[in-house]
Amino acid sequence: MAKFTIVSKDECIACGACGAVAPDVFGYDDEGYAENVFSGDNNTGTVAIEASLEADVIDAAEGCPTEAIKVQDSPFN
Repeated sequence: MAKFTIVSKDECIACGACGAVAPDVFGYDDEGYAENVFSGDNNTGTVAIEASLEADVIDAAEGCPTEAIKVQDSPFN
């Protein structure tokens, strides 16, 4: 099943861990906070993550110290 991800900017502390684990999915905004940049998603959580990257996204979410990375099986609204 497809996975979708989004980063809660309110919870992100800009530690950089997610970008180290999943650099093809997570990038950073001008203030250094993480965001989903996969395939032009612009942190909306509406673009399905490629199956080959799903394990990295889950690892990033599990390793996020503030649980700012959200992952689910359907697009975010």
